[in-house]
Amino acid sequence: MTVAGLPSDGLVAVVKQDCPTCVLVEPVLAELAAAAGLTVVSQDDPGFPASVEKVVDDTDLELSYRLGIETVPTLLQFSAGDEVRRTQGWLRPAWEELAGVDGLGAQLPEHKPGCGSRTLDPGVAEELLVRHGGPALRSRRVEVAELEDEADALFDRGWTDGLPVVAPTEARVLRMLGGTSRAPDEVVAVIPPDLVEATVEKIAVNAVLAGCRPEYLPVVLAAVEAACTDEFCAHGLLATTWDAGPAILVNGPVAKAIGMNSGINVLGQGNRANATIGRALQLVIRNLGGGRPGGVDRATHGNPGKYTFCFAEDEDGSPWEPLSVSRGVAPGTSAVTLFAAEGPRGLADQTSRTPESLAGSLAAGLRSVAHPSMPMAFDATLLVGPEHGRVFGDAGWSRQRLAAELDELMAYDPDEINADALSGQITGRTPKFRQGGLLIAHAGGRAGMFSAVIGGWVGGSKGSQSVTREVRP
Repeated sequence: MTVAGLPSDGLVAVVKQDCPTCVLVEPVLAELAAAAGLTVVSQDDPGFPASVEKVVDDTDLELSYRLGIETVPTLLQFSAGDEVRRTQGWLRPAWEELAGVDGLGAQLPEHKPGCGSRTLDPGVAEELLVRHGGPALRSRRVEVAELEDEADALFDRGWTDGLPVVAPTEARVLRMLGGTSRAPDEVVAVIPPDLVEATVEKIAVNAVLAGCRPEYLPVVLAAVEAACTDEFCAHGLLATTWDAGPAILVNGPVAKAIGMNSGINVLGQGNRANATIGRALQLVIRNLGGGRPGGVDRATHGNPGKYTFCFAEDEDGSPWEPLSVSRGVAPGTSAVTLFAAEGPRGLADQTSRTPESLAGSLAAGLRSVAHPSMPMAFDATLLVGPEHGRVFGDAGWSRQRLAAELDELMAYDPDEINADALSGQITGRTPKFRQGGLLIAHAGGRAGMFSAVIGGWVGGSKGSQSVTREVRP
């Protein structure tokens, strides 16, 4: 592809005067200009190098941006308008081979690393994307007055969850969109309660507000897709007076790639990916779907997880296959599992050394979800800590074996059940959870014989079911 302002055939060198390596190779540039008709593109000084006649002023960096320059000097070869090859920094053999000229820079050291291109300076890449490279955004522009405080302006417009947010400038949104291959105008989901179509671009805006990095966006998109399924029933979860909200569990290579926490303080503060991915989902529901406290959101108490609730499963230390694999996703595939979640409660058992004893402790804690005498009502998630997981792993207990043992230990005799908990005739022993209503995952710090119970909400067709979706790039 021909780049305007450059020859369709020949050599091009991209340099900047504020680079010792570029200054070092100035004699080589002059030699190539005389011998091979070199064109120099200068990023910061149109008079540099003075010894070369054909110097293109690129102080606006458009050419460097379109050429994808990351290091200066970069020597490129063009043929019929197409780039054939390039070399970065100064390496005599590479320059000689590319230029077809022997004995270049005989007085120079054979190799010297280059400098960073000005296109990579802080804030510059985003502005170049806005000016030259990004897709046209369709979102409405909002001007903030010069004397208006940016954080207060966003809060006053109702676009925050009560905490400060990152202003979604055009440059930041375009940079966020670079985190996915999906088209900005692709409709990802219809967001309840207002049933508004959410495009990739609109979700990217909210990911910026939440503080996400671009590489988090595919996970956010998958979470939005899962949340807006009929099975998950986000509208019902939002409208209930119960305390629960959506939680996101991430499996697969993406969790490590973006630096998610699955270990120490896994449900706590401090990890950007965990914190902002969950927050982005909540902001999408708030800002696009209209789900705001006091409106459709009618929770009696709510819980801190309604700011953000997202974590990764500890797959490396787990005695079991990843949760996503147990739910039908291919091994090695990144996925999110959404489930309804109230605040987590710790379960301490520092004395059990057999899986039978430990399962009894966990069952006692799980029985208290919603109400100790209420079976078949709410779902739950059991987050098994590594030291507890080791007890089950050493004994060869699978996730399925643990679930079956817990089911038996938690079952109710008829006289144990709250009379209002079930409608109809109750006969025989009754499970605490419906089939599939208890998720079991593995995460947490390696020290401490603790696990956590995360109570949910009404399960099954009358409430919310956990949903797993693959993460698309």
